[in-house]
Order: sequence, then C-alpha cells, then structure tokens
Amino acid sequence: MAIPTPRTRRRKPLLDPGIRERSIYLLPNLFTTAALFAGFYSIVQAMGGHFEQSAEAIFIAMVMDGLDGRVARLTRTESAFGAEYDSLSDMVSFGVAPALVLYVWALKPMGKLGWIAAFIYCAGAALRLARFNTKLDESDKRYFQGLPSPAAAALLAGLVWVAYSNDISGADILFNVIQIKWVAWLTTVMAGLTMVSDLRYFSGKDFNLRRSVPFVVILLIVLAFVLVSYSPPEVLFALCVTYSFSGYVAWGMRYIKQR
Repeated sequence: MAIPTPRTRRRKPLLDPGIRERSIYLLPNLFTTAALFAGFYSIVQAMGGHFEQSAEAIFIAMVMDGLDGRVARLTRTESAFGAEYDSLSDMVSFGVAPALVLYVWALKPMGKLGWIAAFIYCAGAALRLARFNTKLDESDKRYFQGLPSPAAAALLAGLVWVAYSNDISGADILFNVIQIKWVAWLTTVMAGLTMVSDLRYFSGKDFNLRRSVPFVVILLIVLAFVLVSYSPPEVLFALCVTYSFSGYVAWGMRYIKQR
C-alpha cells in the first residue's frame, strides 16, 4: 500500500512572464532618452540662432547613442522596445536635427534648393535606419553598409561648429572663391546620398576592450584627448571628414585591386 506523500508546493514566480515581456529596462533607455533630448535641444537652439550650442548638442547625442547599445549588451538588458526606441531617437537626433540646423544656418536663403537638400539628407537618414533595422541579422558586424547616420550628423554639425568658431556665417564667401552656403549644400546632399550607398565603413563593434594592448596605444589615446581639448571643432570635424571619405577610399582600393 502506497503511502500518500504531501503535495509539493510550487513556488510562484516573482514576476509573471507576461509582465516580464512588457517591462522596459531603465538603464539603456536613459541613454537613448538623453540622445533624443540632445537632438531636440539642437533643433530649439538652431531656431534661436544659437548654432554653436546646436552643433555641440548633436555631438552629445552621438556620444549618448554610442553608449546605450553598449550598456544594454554589457548589462544584458537588450530588448525589442529598446531597439525601436533607439531608431526613433536616431531619426530625430541624426536625421531631422542636422537637416534643420543646416537649413536655418545656410540653406534657407537658397529657396527650393535649400529645403530640397535638407530633405534629401532627412530622407537618406530615414532610409539608412530602415535598411539597418531590416538587415541587422544578415549584415557583417565589422562594417556598416553606407555612412552611419551619427557620423553623417557629426559631419554637418562639425561644419557648422568650425564655421561658427571662426566667425563664418552661412552667407560668407570662403577663401574669396565660393559661398559657404554652397559648401553646406554640397555637404548636406553628399552626406544624405552616402548614407544610402553600398560603401562599407568600419563599425568598430569587434573591438574588444578587455584585451591587452601595447603601451603606444594608450599614448595615442592620451594624445587624441589632448588634441580634442586643444581645438574641439577643428579636430572633431577633421575626424568626421576622414571617416566619411574612408568608405570612398576603401571602395577605390577594392576597385583598383579588381582591375
């Protein structure tokens, strides 16, 4: 005769699975919200004619956008909500904000040509983000397809910041040769088209912060901080221009090698 055993009590989960799926991780989304705020702040400052603050805000948004994904991976708090929220924030900070800043600063007097250039950039950022989200699992993690929207936004913001720091307005003539508004127009259009191109750009996602590096690497990092602190607008803009042209240089080298 079997002796009946007392029924074991099942431990009730601390958090219902349905609630867990609907929950939102706070830490990475704080960085995404900070990036969104910086992009919105950039638009507000540009409308008030404070172009230096608007350019700086875009660079701050770029830093915050770079941190939210890394923080989510390090803390294992990645979620579908965070990915969608990050894309919407990027559209505001790196799509709408730079286009409006360049339009108010230099493109507005050009009439239709001005707002068409701003729209090309804005549409290029939207298409770039949409393509990135749909090909996230298929793409090579080492490279970006097309110029990343944060880098494109930093390129436009760097142009405004350098011009403003050297007392150059959107209506001035550069080196007595060309008006700065045409430089802004060309930069805006090229940045928008490069974002939707098939050029490959180094992503840096395979860079391991935990591995050991030679002493000279630390020395170069210190030198980079010194250069940026000495003249932030010029150094950051030079870095953005170098990175933007790196895709064209890599494509040219591959083309020559194939021929």
